[in-house]
Amino acid sequence: MKYDLLVLGSGPGGYVAAIRAAQLGMKVGVIERESLGGICLNWGCIPTKALLKSAQVFEYISHSEDYGIKVQKSDVDFSKVISRSRDVAGGMSKGIQFLFKKNKIDAIMGNGKVKSNKKIDVTDDKGKTVEYSADKIIIATGARSRQLPNLKQDEKKVIGYRKAMSLDKKPKSMIVVGSGAIGCEFAYFYNSIGTEVTIVEFLDTIVPREDKDVSKELTKVFKKKGIKIMTKASVESVDSSGKNCKVKIKTEKGMEEHECEIVLSAVGVSPNTENIGLESVGIKTEKGQIVVNDFYQTNVDGYYAIGDIVHGPALAHVASAEGIICVENMAGLKPEPLDYNNLPSCTYCSPEIASVGLTEEEARSKGFDIKVGKFPFSASGKASAAGAKEGFVKVIFDAKYGEWLGAHMIGYNVTEMIAEVVVARKLETTGHEIIKSVHPHPTMSEAVMEASAAAYDEVIHL
Repeated sequence: MKYDLLVLGSGPGGYVAAIRAAQLGMKVGVIERESLGGICLNWGCIPTKALLKSAQVFEYISHSEDYGIKVQKSDVDFSKVISRSRDVAGGMSKGIQFLFKKNKIDAIMGNGKVKSNKKIDVTDDKGKTVEYSADKIIIATGARSRQLPNLKQDEKKVIGYRKAMSLDKKPKSMIVVGSGAIGCEFAYFYNSIGTEVTIVEFLDTIVPREDKDVSKELTKVFKKKGIKIMTKASVESVDSSGKNCKVKIKTEKGMEEHECEIVLSAVGVSPNTENIGLESVGIKTEKGQIVVNDFYQTNVDGYYAIGDIVHGPALAHVASAEGIICVENMAGLKPEPLDYNNLPSCTYCSPEIASVGLTEEEARSKGFDIKVGKFPFSASGKASAAGAKEGFVKVIFDAKYGEWLGAHMIGYNVTEMIAEVVVARKLETTGHEIIKSVHPHPTMSEAVMEASAAAYDEVIHL
């Protein structure tokens, strides 16, 4: 079988690259060992959002009297919450099948291994191997939950994100190791449905990649919800031989032992670059990631790589953007390289977190003279009406030229609001232009305009 393009992996990088290639007239085949859509669609981005929505609905019901509505009794049917999440993922996977059929893309199911001369061996679940070839090959094999030697996952009591969204029953207690997006989303979900949750973070703040003000706000909200937070702490060992896990945690005060039913390891991801034939082809890697140029070409002609297996943040929307740029470049369209300084990051716990660009600390360390504006949702009419007054929008501008250096949001629906900043930064919009752009009232998005006005001492509603 000969193709113009073969894509190894059908996650948000692989399937998007395949569809764009088909739109540009290429004959495309996509190799997938499990389910179309990859981890994001089946075990990551999509099903986790379904779980979080169930948690939010339960929170609404639990606080319904705040809105003048009495509900006699409510409870969580954990198995149905999990079942709904799996159904949502299944529906999305069928959507990818439809898109492949629409764009005449061949889905080749099996375990792929790249070979020299732009060929891939695909072994199906019965052990049969078929060789495919193409003019170009994109490797988009994604990543998996990172394993630590002192935190080995048995998928029973010590689990990764995948098992966390398919447990048989709701755990009474859980220790979440790591407080990035995955850790905080699951901490919120399980806390909301009644699990006793403790977060253990090695660094001095939770969501450590976010602006310090955002970290402080989420810490305050999580503690109010009853989530225990341990920063500057590390899990040294887990004894899972008994009924519960005995977890030894090293803190500033010394060693502590905690018990819990489940330990969730959320310490990041590892790229899937082993056992896919890279060495036999001579494709260069560094620290487990494939080395590529601005258009995702590897050091071997005709082989490309995108997504979690290359440099940059391991985010679905980044992989998709990389896939489109990669394919458009190979088709001769001369796309711009991806601006890795203007990529939005979102965490979907409640309150949500969204950010793009430099934090205040980063901007100052780079020597910028900055203007910082902050608008709390407690001063927003829409937030008050929605019962979502927690959080704020924080913006950072270069004082000399008005360049929008960064924006950091925590609150209700901010993951939808961050796109305004991404587009504005792409268009080199200044702070004054944002202030003079009329935002609808009452909306949460007004806070972006108000925060910008606050940076220039023009804020009205503070």
